Amino acid sequence: MIARIGRTEERIKRAVEVTGSAHLTLIDPDSQEPREAAAMAHAALEGGTDGIMVGGSIGASGSCLEKTVHAIKEEVDLPVVLFPSGTAGLCPGADAVFFMSLLNSRSSSYLIENQALGAPLVHRYGLEPIPMAYIVVEPGGTVGWVGDAKMIPRGKPELAVAYALAGKYMGMRLVYLEAGSGAIEPVPTEMVRAVKGAMGDVMVVVGGGISAGNRAADLARAGADIIVTGTAVERCSDVTAFVRELSGAIKGIK
Repeated sequence: MIARIGRTEERIKRAVEVTGSAHLTLIDPDSQEPREAAAMAHAALEGGTDGIMVGGSIGASGSCLEKTVHAIKEEVDLPVVLFPSGTAGLCPGADAVFFMSLLNSRSSSYLIENQALGAPLVHRYGLEPIPMAYIVVEPGGTVGWVGDAKMIPRGKPELAVAYALAGKYMGMRLVYLEAGSGAIEPVPTEMVRAVKGAMGDVMVVVGGGISAGNRAADLARAGADIIVTGTAVERCSDVTAFVRELSGAIKGIK
């Protein structure tokens, strides 16, 4: 039996349908104290973000993760979705988890092993699993190295399409194109356009290197349904203003 779309996924999908493209703020629990993460989430809410992702490639686990999720849930009425790099990135208290397979990883750990080990925890914690195909594009950053990804060359959109279609045909309802946290340039718009053209109703998520509203707008015009920013939010001096710039740039384009 194919799992039904849950409340959190439906809420995110609805945000995309209403505004054209949605914005999610990624918070790494290893980068600040839980109360500071909660304040960041509140500031992002004020800026118009549609949801909070919690996770990171290194150190986003244990009590640090659980306390951060709890603090954010107390502060904002937004979907809070775990973005785990492995089983240690799971905890109770969140609304959902992006249940991902890193399709272009050379390691079975990131293709299926972590997923198999984590599935009982997802069930036990009552997390809503949102099936996602995760694809890392050059330069890839930390996630590309940690996930042992055979990264998609920036000039080869047809390869990204092939992996994205594989994810779609396996039943994944989201495809995430990731350039890596802190990337100098985001995923090329030509690649986003090609992938979205093949995906139909499958939502296309784009993250990494999105440091300004004009970059976010270009990706939304190319077909990105969801824009994710993490490192840029952490580094900016005014989270509300920065998120408002991004969300204002992408909403209403489609």
